[in-house]
Amino acid sequence: MSVNISVLNSQIAAKLRGNLWKILALSAALAFAYATVLQKLGQDWWNDENYSHGLLIPVIIGYILWSQRERFARSGGSPHALCGVAAVVLALLALWAGTAGAELFIQRISLVLMLAGVVLYFWGFQLLRLLVVPFFLLLLAIPIPAIIFNRIAFPLQLFASRCAVWAMSLFDIPVLRHGNVIELLPLGARETKRLEVVEACSGIRSLMTLVTLAVVFAYFTHPRGGDSGDASGGSLGSRLVSRLKTYGFWRSSLLVLSAVPIAILTNALRVSGTGVLAHYYGTQVADGFFHSFSGWVIYVVAFVMLFGVGVLLDRAKPTNRAKDVNRLGSSPGVLAVQAEGVE
Repeated sequence: MSVNISVLNSQIAAKLRGNLWKILALSAALAFAYATVLQKLGQDWWNDENYSHGLLIPVIIGYILWSQRERFARSGGSPHALCGVAAVVLALLALWAGTAGAELFIQRISLVLMLAGVVLYFWGFQLLRLLVVPFFLLLLAIPIPAIIFNRIAFPLQLFASRCAVWAMSLFDIPVLRHGNVIELLPLGARETKRLEVVEACSGIRSLMTLVTLAVVFAYFTHPRGGDSGDASGGSLGSRLVSRLKTYGFWRSSLLVLSAVPIAILTNALRVSGTGVLAHYYGTQVADGFFHSFSGWVIYVVAFVMLFGVGVLLDRAKPTNRAKDVNRLGSSPGVLAVQAEGVE
């Protein structure tokens, strides 16, 4: 096994050396075309706390590419020049339209489409299928347009404020809600205080981070063995259908989907706890150290819940013992042993 891996690594190194000038030329062209886009994207990752997880995305993608390099090299496949050129042309048109209309989101989506077109042109659909997760992680790190962001954030603010009012009513705390603003009377106070569930407390930040974390968690815990979706035989459509039937695909999908309610519920729990504590200790608990500390605690709780979902899915994994017995029973060696037992 070690000999095969060393041979495979030498083949990968030989391919890289043979195509080194192509890789350098392509990288220089992409850097020149998307220099402004990458610069503004990096600034958003650094300044916007809602997308600060984007700073880790290049590192995670780089680790995936390096750790799975043998698998990518074994993928085979053939270049699909026509689809690759079409994707590249479409990416350039999107870059031009985004630049002309000053729309950063279209420019950044153009970068993802450009990279997908390059993969198609040089390596084809087989490798592109294996790179779905890195591309999806890159998409999750792209800030969505403000109009869509607000459409998501405000309903989350209302949901968190409703949960806080419900939790406070369980403790017989008098409270009044106006939209995302909660009015309460702290103990010992003579006038009501306002506790506002602002955009930062809507949970959209934890939602985006936890979904990204769920994708990474699902990828690295994905069961590799016996995955029929990696079979090289058959058409692309048949391989895709066979992959959709695998336990690994449904496990990964459920893990990523479960991150959405987990993030929403844990953030509602955080806001509810803040509201209850504000009644007993004043509204200052919603600021400063407690606010930051509670955010980190909620992240830990959310990840533990996500890990628990993964454990439950693994325990609920359908067993294939009957198929294994049938396969073993039909093998020549087992038939010979059975024949000897009869004799």
